Amino acid sequence: MKLYIMTDMEGVAGVLNFEQWTEPHHVYYQTGREFLTMELNAAIDGFFGAGATEILVADGHGAGAIDIRLLDPRVDYLRGWGDGPFPLCLDSSFDAVAWVGQHAKARTEYGHLAHTGGPSALDLSINGISIGEFGEFAMCGSELGVRAIFGSGDEAFTREAQALVPGIETVAVKRGVKPGTGDDLNDEDYARFTSSAIHTHPVPARRLIRDGAVRAMQRARAENFGIVPLQAPFERIAQFRPTKDQPKRTISRETHPTTVSGAINMPMKLQPLEP
Repeated sequence: MKLYIMTDMEGVAGVLNFEQWTEPHHVYYQTGREFLTMELNAAIDGFFGAGATEILVADGHGAGAIDIRLLDPRVDYLRGWGDGPFPLCLDSSFDAVAWVGQHAKARTEYGHLAHTGGPSALDLSINGISIGEFGEFAMCGSELGVRAIFGSGDEAFTREAQALVPGIETVAVKRGVKPGTGDDLNDEDYARFTSSAIHTHPVPARRLIRDGAVRAMQRARAENFGIVPLQAPFERIAQFRPTKDQPKRTISRETHPTTVSGAINMPMKLQPLEP
């Protein structure tokens, strides 16, 4: 099976907050890159051990987060999206897609470092279904017939993934402890609001991920799961929190007649959202 793995940093065990971990100038950024790459290698080893024949790994964190010096040499590495954004160089030649280091979508109760694109996003929906970064890519995969089979990250993300893609194999490596959605907060306050969690130690977290990858690949070879039902046309609604530059909530609403990837890629036309 040919597999595409999407990665992010905020869902990795031991990555604690936005302020110190997720950007190149942060004091623990290199440590976070190592933690992500080792989780990724654990998943890769599990996938190959259970029957994967080819793997492409995409570095999906904003500033880039995979340490290619530590990356399993059996895989190819993707950074940048070629001709444009979604579906992020995914095509129908792939059999399945998986996620490592994924976080929950914005507004998720008990999510750790939950956001959709950035802390300013309040909600994103396609045809009335609230989704995050995972959902965007899972829907794009489904449009191409590529199944979503595995995801690791925080516990709230795993619940989100299971709700959108019944049957997907998931592994939680930490769990947020903050209740509430933080709807009344601006972007900076929301980033701090969503930073509390209990973490699995990185070493056993990698074992859990490897075992989950094995299960996912074995099941994907024997069972039919991983496609999100889609129906055109596709209406995208995006809502954003107040920021220093935009002190009021804003909303953008667009419709694409044929493809979900087209809807996700449409430029946003922000308008004030009345309370």
